[in-house]
Amino acid sequence: MDKATRMTNTATSNQSARSAPNMRQSPMRPLSRHWLVQRFSLSPGCQYDERVIKRATDAMKRQTQTELRPAAVMIALAEREGELHVLLTKRATHLKHHPGQISFPGGKVERSDKDIVETAIREMEEEIGVTANRTDLLGSLTPLPTVSGYLVTPVIAFVDPNYDAVIDENEVDTLFEVPLAQFLRRNAIRKQPFQVRGNTYDIYAMTYQDHLIWGVTAQILHAFSQQLCLN
Repeated sequence: MDKATRMTNTATSNQSARSAPNMRQSPMRPLSRHWLVQRFSLSPGCQYDERVIKRATDAMKRQTQTELRPAAVMIALAEREGELHVLLTKRATHLKHHPGQISFPGGKVERSDKDIVETAIREMEEEIGVTANRTDLLGSLTPLPTVSGYLVTPVIAFVDPNYDAVIDENEVDTLFEVPLAQFLRRNAIRKQPFQVRGNTYDIYAMTYQDHLIWGVTAQILHAFSQQLCLN
């Protein structure tokens, strides 16, 4: 990280995350680590929307790109009082690609990475200073092709809820948490019309507090929720 700063509002974010489950729109069972490990191990692999896949494939053809570049994102989960929370970032507003959007920590595979899991772990540590051990991995979701020409593998891992985050301001504006239960509410993530470069597309999206979560991040979260068979 070229420029990093220690978060001063971690306690505030954690307090917000602890109180957020009260905002659920429907009753749900406690989404604990133990519950998720059992549920995930018994669930079939997720499937992405075919139209999303086609849009990414068509974009690659227009760019005369011969193959998708491998990348990974980390779905980091912190458990507090039996409830899991997902770590998300708001990208820095000065970035060329996807400025200000909500995303998972992640990035492209580097030559020094041993595998896709190491990519996800390294990127999370570089962007927000949070670490994960391979022993805390839950697994991964089906790789998702994107319109930017990447094949993104979502890796899922549990992290220490008392993490001391250090944000790389070159890449990240804000780190925040969302209770996993928010994404698993029925119809929480819906297709909504978005205008992109003059064209209108139906893209998965949802709002949480003052955050709009859409695009690849919402698509991954939607697939994750579908795999857990709660929607």
